Amino acid sequence: MNRDADISVAIIEDDETLREGYSFLIGNVKGYRIAGCYPSYEAAAKKIVQDNPDVILLDVELPGISGLDALPKIKKLLPDVHVLILTVYDQDTLIFKALSNGAAGYLTKNTPHEKITNAIQEVMEGGGPMSANIARMVIHSFQRSETSPLTRRETEILEQIATGKSRKRIAQELFIDMETVKSHIKNIYHKLDVHSKADAIKLAKDNKFI
Repeated sequence: MNRDADISVAIIEDDETLREGYSFLIGNVKGYRIAGCYPSYEAAAKKIVQDNPDVILLDVELPGISGLDALPKIKKLLPDVHVLILTVYDQDTLIFKALSNGAAGYLTKNTPHEKITNAIQEVMEGGGPMSANIARMVIHSFQRSETSPLTRRETEILEQIATGKSRKRIAQELFIDMETVKSHIKNIYHKLDVHSKADAIKLAKDNKFI
């Protein structure tokens, strides 16, 4: 994406008031533009490829095809799009299904609008933002196995990745440089024999390495 171009955002939300509210608030922030608004996945599917958004705000509870079931379909239509889930629910089963289906982040609908625009910026930079309560839930679901091949620092970094933090943010919070973070991530992938962030998180969670 051209860095000077506005970030284009599409909204899939069946509640008209919320849909219009998000559209108005995001569309009036400098650096963002609304590519399209849809009340359902079925309505979005007809036009979303043409609209070609950078980021999609996706409601979980949609009429017809649910947001969770729509996620892989959206990723098939637009492989490079970042999908941010917006929901009133924060059950861990829904969260993990959304993340495994390709969601870039997961926010509850009471998230302040300023944080939503920040989250859109964050996913564009490689992060995976979550509401604070959701990030806590993700961390609490991890009970580390003593058989983990990862060092304490590698485990710490993978936990940070799993809660959606970008490499830049991890470096800042752990007071290490970006190259060190990249080196740790490379070691994590090598030890777990995976090639992507999603696979690393899934394998580590399944085996209770984090």
